Amino acid sequence: MKITANSILNLFFIFLPIPFIAHFMNWSPVVVFISSCLAIIPLAGLMGKATEYLADRVGSGWGGLLNATFGNACELIIALSALRAGYVDMVRASITGSIIGNILLVLGLSMIAGGLKHQTQTFNRTAATTSATLLALAAISLCVPAVFHHAAHRGAHVNELRLAIVISSIQFIVYILSLVFSLKTHKQLYVCAVDNEKDDAIGVSGWGVKKSIIVLAVCTIIVAILSEFLTHAVEEAAHTLGMTQLFIGTVLVAIVGNAAEHSTAVMMAMKNKMDLAMNIALGSGAQIALFVAPVIVFASFFLGHPMRLLFSEFELLSVVVSVIILGYVATDGECNWLEGVQLLAVYMILCSAFYFA
Repeated sequence: MKITANSILNLFFIFLPIPFIAHFMNWSPVVVFISSCLAIIPLAGLMGKATEYLADRVGSGWGGLLNATFGNACELIIALSALRAGYVDMVRASITGSIIGNILLVLGLSMIAGGLKHQTQTFNRTAATTSATLLALAAISLCVPAVFHHAAHRGAHVNELRLAIVISSIQFIVYILSLVFSLKTHKQLYVCAVDNEKDDAIGVSGWGVKKSIIVLAVCTIIVAILSEFLTHAVEEAAHTLGMTQLFIGTVLVAIVGNAAEHSTAVMMAMKNKMDLAMNIALGSGAQIALFVAPVIVFASFFLGHPMRLLFSEFELLSVVVSVIILGYVATDGECNWLEGVQLLAVYMILCSAFYFA
């Protein structure tokens, strides 16, 4: 039997009924939390597939906008649900976790999987460096509010909220301009003649536009419900499991929301399509930092829980370290399995620290 990203994600559908049963039967919050996380994984995969299919069919311009809107919809839905419940720290942690997860975990696993089959893999150095620079901008955007917080006079809380709006607006504008760069002025850097292979890998061969729209709509509704279950159970589950909101946000929520992209990037690397794997991993990380994060900040004001971009020292360290090591990996235009091990080692070290924090 041929193993694909699609077949791996489909295994998680067996968990889909459990959170609904557990919630309405008043089972342990731990069961509700864990089963909700596992059930969201295949739904995130389906949402990603539907978005990719629609993006390919409507052309590069509208496709890029569609990917920007729905490419990380699952993470956005979970974050908005947690924000509405008042878990601002967990929402900030999920942003950090998604960024370092894409840089270290997704890219690391891709390099290991591809490197074990192909001694050395190459990719477009200019495109990778551009994505790395966008992520460096994200790191700067996260660091400045923390420095401002410690340097500003007392009572600057209002100014911190205003600063969050200004920085988020700049991030959003840069992301739109990055779409113009990748889809219009420099699209030749991102052209990859593997559309059919990608469709096979993510399991959308034979899909139609109508089916994709229906799948996207239904999955969005179910993920929204499961996110409510998850956020209502998270506090007691975290206490029972001995986990902090920081660890849940940076590790668990980030992995759950990005599972589909994780598997697709790994499969592409195994096919020696490292350009596409790099684009998936780094593109998703940049999208989280420059699109999803600003949207969450804007939405927080409407939801009654205004969110400052005030990340903890360790969260900032994690993002900065990830961006630094990415710079070493992305500048030479080639990679091997040992570089993947190094990225994964850094991720495991950071996750261990988040757990004990």
